[in-house]
Amino acid sequence: MPHSGLLWNGSTAAGLTPAHLQTPATLPKEPDAAFAWRTAGRGPEPIAHMCSGKHAAMLATCVVAGWDPASYRDPAHPLQTLVRATITEFTGDEPLPVVVDGCGAPAFSATVAGVARAYGRIAAAPAGTPEHCVATAMREHPWYVGGTGTLVTHLGGAVPGLLAKNGAEGGFAAALPDGRALAVKVLDGSPRALPALVVALLRALGVDAPAADPVLGGGAPVGEVRPTL
Repeated sequence: MPHSGLLWNGSTAAGLTPAHLQTPATLPKEPDAAFAWRTAGRGPEPIAHMCSGKHAAMLATCVVAGWDPASYRDPAHPLQTLVRATITEFTGDEPLPVVVDGCGAPAFSATVAGVARAYGRIAAAPAGTPEHCVATAMREHPWYVGGTGTLVTHLGGAVPGLLAKNGAEGGFAAALPDGRALAVKVLDGSPRALPALVVALLRALGVDAPAADPVLGGGAPVGEVRPTL
């Protein structure tokens, strides 16, 4: 999975180092990356956490805004207050229950429809807006959004203009430049159904999305996951 290594080019200029990260120390999630990490003599580190890029951005925002970076994960911190207000604005959902993400940062819950609304707004944002900058970065660099071998990276490279992001516990959202969007939450939290379901929804939106990979047995195709829309 990608991490915040490149982001520290800017964060270092703001007086930050990886020591400021408050993500749990872990190994890279992708097996080959974890093997290379271990081969290089490195162990679990906060910067290897899949959410370290998000945390680096939050820290850099604190420095720019003049907020205390030491408590950036506190739900009452000005940064998290702003995050919550922005999510409320984009999703249209109110109130937003707050829980704690696996990375330690606050996670503000939203409805599935609200997530779709937010992604549609970001994807269709006009040039020159912050939302458009975010959408452009995600479209041009899907690997930095999803990492190696993920549905996000696969679809981001195959569908022109697609904005996509996976989430924890079977969550996924995607949107097109004209604002059409989808959001999915698998109730049991398993991501297995996501490729077939997301592809089916994109095709329902008129997108020529690539077929989902088959189910393998012994390295050979033995079946498929079929959505019942």
